[in-house]
Amino acid sequence: MLVVGGPASAELAREVARLADCGFVEVETKRFPDGESYIRLAGEVRNEKAVIVQSTYPPQDTHLVQLLLLVDAAVRSKASEVTVVIPYMAYARQDKVFRSNEPVSAEVVLKILKALKVRRIVTVDVHSPEVFGRVAVEHVNLSAIGILARHFLDLGFKGASSFAPDRKAARMAEEASKILGGGYGWFSKQRDRVTGEVSMVLEQGEAENREIVIFDDIISSGGTVMMAARTLKGAGAKRVYAACTHALMSEEAYRKILGSGVEEVVSTDTIPTFTSKVSVAGLLAETLRRLT
Repeated sequence: MLVVGGPASAELAREVARLADCGFVEVETKRFPDGESYIRLAGEVRNEKAVIVQSTYPPQDTHLVQLLLLVDAAVRSKASEVTVVIPYMAYARQDKVFRSNEPVSAEVVLKILKALKVRRIVTVDVHSPEVFGRVAVEHVNLSAIGILARHFLDLGFKGASSFAPDRKAARMAEEASKILGGGYGWFSKQRDRVTGEVSMVLEQGEAENREIVIFDDIISSGGTVMMAARTLKGAGAKRVYAACTHALMSEEAYRKILGSGVEEVVSTDTIPTFTSKVSVAGLLAETLRRLT
């Protein structure tokens, strides 16, 4: 097995290769004057199982095109099989038609990868795992919630309560609570019919005098996390932290989140950013050893 380090995830890919005890292939990349991407594998992958690690965070279009070019390069170079690791998969949130005449962008991305002869796709907390079944491509979706929870456990948060921003994400809070041990809960959103104001209502879980970690897959603008934090603080929470797999927030959004009562936001390196305190490299390496 050879790990190919895509431009968006070169550092993560190098660590995956080290932990998996396998070879690492550098990637040459540059921009043409008109903005197009150039990609070249700097090593041979002939007759090898190539694992391309490339996240598709902003600029999404550039990173996605780089990924597609890397797959084609590996296939043309006669790799015995190609596995694509997309720690953060862009366009995954459009998983169905919400309004007439829309595309399903998640399916579009998967159909292209399948047409390029990708053997399997590995993601981390992807938005809609069920989309992969509709496209009939082998898929492994990993959860980073366990390693995020263990990060807080190592910091002395044993007994902290785990919360999810809504009922759909309650499974993440439940998973984290098995490690932190302080129980879990979630919220529902309610809209005032007169003012139109949206508020969070604590549906399950105790907040009074508790240390709490809010777990989510993605934090972008941070609006949901801020409402949840204010609700928890209003219910008597001692301290509130937030953890997510994919951090798409700007520094301005981060400051606003802290202003809502959150002590710190911790994320993984699926998207390398200033909040990345937890690495998914070990999770990916272990999975790749098992799969390939």
